[in-house]
Amino acid sequence: MACSKRSVAATAFPEICFNLLFMIPHAILQELQMPDATCHPVQGGDISRSCRLYTGHSNYFLKINQHHPCTGLFEKEAAGLRMLADAGVLRVPAPLRYGATGTHQYLLLEWLDVRAPAQNSWKLLGSGLAKMHRKPQHFYGLNGNNYLAIWPQDNTPAETWPEFYSTRRVLPLVRELVDMGNLGKKDLVNADNFCRRLPDLFPEEHPALLHGDLWSGNLLFLPDGSPAIFDPAVYYGHREIDIGMTCLFGGFDRIFYEAYHQTYPLHPGWQQRIPYAQLYPLLLHAWLFNGHYTGEVKRILGSFS
Repeated sequence: MACSKRSVAATAFPEICFNLLFMIPHAILQELQMPDATCHPVQGGDISRSCRLYTGHSNYFLKINQHHPCTGLFEKEAAGLRMLADAGVLRVPAPLRYGATGTHQYLLLEWLDVRAPAQNSWKLLGSGLAKMHRKPQHFYGLNGNNYLAIWPQDNTPAETWPEFYSTRRVLPLVRELVDMGNLGKKDLVNADNFCRRLPDLFPEEHPALLHGDLWSGNLLFLPDGSPAIFDPAVYYGHREIDIGMTCLFGGFDRIFYEAYHQTYPLHPGWQQRIPYAQLYPLLLHAWLFNGHYTGEVKRILGSFS
């Protein structure tokens, strides 16, 4: 999510094709063997510029970003999409090609047509996510690091969720925010207290494959009513992290939570644990945007003073 989403009409300019809304290196279209494609803006998101790429007979979704400082951003995203697809439960746009030209990197995805949710759409999403979470994984983490937005996620495997969540997720961002001056030493002490309490806060469960950034902006519904998810930040973690993320920014339809719970019941008290599950994405937003996100982080950590 950093940079922004816009679009283009390809032209004969040697280095850049552009319109008033979007600029894209012409070399990317050449590398994709689509030099005469037209591009139309796709709004939304904060990290990458995106467009619908039309070749005259087919549509594609194209994302571009600066190559630095997030080297390999789209390679990691494509790998995450393949992992979600391999789970065989929820639809994702197929990653077709990724690469880099000059200072830019790009990701070409299958184009998915979007419709308003149908009567059973939220139920399909809730039960589908629950089925994906119910498949046990062998460790917390991942065989390789990736990104949440432009934050480099340390996915070094750990045997327990408290170890992973504290040392790979919460404390690195808290320390970064302290160094930036957004959080103080008292907040760091509270974060240490929170991490020491983690064995008592989250119910013990097997690791689950997580989307990792499952909010309403990374979700769409297809013409047949089925859901599709995208822009993942995958790893094996505690499933309440995905649930907590769905509750940010307005939350999902109640039918989603009912269907999830019917398929793979959440442990009692999950609603009270939502702030603990949301702490990691809130820390990220405090790092990116500061503002009221920093206040939310302070409020959550303050209950562990």
